[in-house]
Amino acid sequence: MASDSDFIKTVFGLKMRQFRQKKSFSLQDLANLTGVSKSYLNEIENGKKYPKHDKIANLAIALNCTYDDLVSTKLDKSLAPIAEIIQSDFFKEIPLELFGINKTNLISIISDAPKKVTAFINTLIEISKNYNLSKEQFYFAVIRSFQELYDNYFPEIEEKAINYIVENELLNKPHSSEFEAILKSQFDYEIKSLDLEQYGASGKLRSLYIPETKLLLLNELLDEDQKTFILAKEIGFNVMNLNPRPNTYSWLDFTSFEELLNNYYASYFAGCLLIRKDLLSNEINAFFQNSEWDPKLFENLIEEFTNSPETFYYRLTNILPQELGIKDLFYLCFTKKKNSDKIQILKELHLNQQQAPHANATNEHYCRRWIAVKNLKDLKENEQVTEAQISHYKDSGLTYLVISTSQKNPFSDGTNRSYCIGILLNSNSLKKIKFAKSDQLKTVNVGVTCEFCSIPDCEVRQAPPLRLEKEIFNENMKKSIQKIRKDILR
Repeated sequence: MASDSDFIKTVFGLKMRQFRQKKSFSLQDLANLTGVSKSYLNEIENGKKYPKHDKIANLAIALNCTYDDLVSTKLDKSLAPIAEIIQSDFFKEIPLELFGINKTNLISIISDAPKKVTAFINTLIEISKNYNLSKEQFYFAVIRSFQELYDNYFPEIEEKAINYIVENELLNKPHSSEFEAILKSQFDYEIKSLDLEQYGASGKLRSLYIPETKLLLLNELLDEDQKTFILAKEIGFNVMNLNPRPNTYSWLDFTSFEELLNNYYASYFAGCLLIRKDLLSNEINAFFQNSEWDPKLFENLIEEFTNSPETFYYRLTNILPQELGIKDLFYLCFTKKKNSDKIQILKELHLNQQQAPHANATNEHYCRRWIAVKNLKDLKENEQVTEAQISHYKDSGLTYLVISTSQKNPFSDGTNRSYCIGILLNSNSLKKIKFAKSDQLKTVNVGVTCEFCSIPDCEVRQAPPLRLEKEIFNENMKKSIQKIRKDILR
């Protein structure tokens, strides 16, 4: 809850409701006995109002309990689990209204079956512990769900960005110097590039904002695109008055869910400044009209807007669903460290439904047949590779056009990245992407992880299909049990 007073009101409402139900009183019955209106009693039970002394005394008499029974914040055994939930970070920090959830209604649901609901929540907590899910990772998962709920498109931010672009006459492909001048002149920033490693900070600390003096420190190792994005995001924080906010680009200074949400909003605003919606919509639509896939043309398209493939690929997730009506898609960002065969998914997003490829928290081996993984594995020093393929998921029957760009990450030590966007091939997308039917694109049967893949004799398999074999074993056992029962009961 937002404060201690909210907690006190909630507990009072829960206790009053419990005493009322024990007496089998309706709200109208209690209103008749106390002279307090039914609507006011309803607000009390929903934690919105806290009655004055005289009303509490009348309620206690009508409910055959003491004054202290009602005002004490101590809950009996049946309601005790609720106190733990409503005082948890889940209630304190995550704005449930983002998902259309009314906190009052949620509390009512919990109070109807506190033990069962608490057991369910504790189960989620236990699962998160088993998978080493940190508070930060949990909040990132909430943010992803929020993005997916709204198709990763926020028209109010798009509109603010467009207005800002027009008012400041920003270039179609802005330079960091343009944003730096804006931050200094409009928001009184002081900006310095500094060797942050001399202070013992790792290279991953890209920037540090010191709000007391409006000083923005940029790691001198930043390339032009990284610097431009950070400056654009700082403009977003200021234009949209986002506070609280993180003060570091990496998540070393992360303290609350609201900071994470505001960081997302500022990043979204930055993407709008860097790649204009109307221009990208027209250009990507024209590109999709080509009858053949051409990786060089796609790379040229990226370079027309930005030198950062990551920014371009992610911006497509904003544009394709709303502007082109292509709603079933996924975005993944992979990383691979130097001298390591381990592939990790750093970022993921699924729109319209949970698409076939997804991150796995159990250290299973991602399918080496994915085009993004193949490119990443074969990437040479200082090289950029763009390719596409038709990926068919045998187990789900779903087929995607997947476009991927892999590149050496210039900022981190020997870690390369691969970005990809996958578009579900159906009647809608096939009409809009002409080259998706091209014979030039190779169709490849793929899985999600080796451990759960049914592709026989896979030439790049990294591990046996243990999880799939276990599932098949369990299914066969169930069939055997059914046969036994059938014979015995015949």
